[in-house]
Amino acid sequence: MGGALSTGDAPKDNITETKLEAKMVEAMQRRASEGSSMKSFNSIILKFPKIDESLRKCKAIFEQFDEDANGTIDPEELKRCFLKLEINLPEEEINDLFEACDIYENLGMKFNEFIVLLCLVYLLKENPTALHAKSRMGMPSLEATFETLVNAFVFLDKNKDGYVSKSEMIDAINETTTGEHSSGRIAMKRFVAQSCLIVAEEMDWDRNGMVNFKEFLFAFTRWVGIDDIEDDEEGKENVVLNSKF
Repeated sequence: MGGALSTGDAPKDNITETKLEAKMVEAMQRRASEGSSMKSFNSIILKFPKIDESLRKCKAIFEQFDEDANGTIDPEELKRCFLKLEINLPEEEINDLFEACDIYENLGMKFNEFIVLLCLVYLLKENPTALHAKSRMGMPSLEATFETLVNAFVFLDKNKDGYVSKSEMIDAINETTTGEHSSGRIAMKRFVAQSCLIVAEEMDWDRNGMVNFKEFLFAFTRWVGIDDIEDDEEGKENVVLNSKF
């Protein structure tokens, strides 16, 4: 998996982030009132392969809108992407989303950042009066994956405040349901869960003990190995460059 962000790499808090976070929390609290289809932490783990497969298919969308093929999507490319996908958001909101997901602040959104941004769009475009609309972004299969991620977060957010604390994560991990009591299943769950806790702590950028949905999404892309795609491609590029000299 990709390397962890160090403390120095953590994005800075700012007004834009606060405004966007407030919208995320409100949307998550609204969703939490409906409950989650997830029954246990193990049910989340079992969905990893399917989520991984779906998100990797999104790479074609990313490459389509990475018009200069430099491995990142800049603000203007993102606006054209939204036009093509018929995602109608005010320009200010598009800029806020870009700034929030461009975690290295280099005006270039990498693949995992792009996935996080699309999932946030999915959450924020939710219509409270039509929660079960067939499609909000015109990409039903990808939206089904985003819905799974939203469900996973809602399951972990036990007190329905729009954040996941470390204690809530531990409580969710320790829960078991019928069929999960075998020593093998419990050992596997705890092994994966320990890794998830470590990554969750890394993604708690402001070190306040709480993880919002955006931080959770970045952690999830690590859990399912999306960062590995970028690491592999960067390695291939280096091999090509070295072979020229």
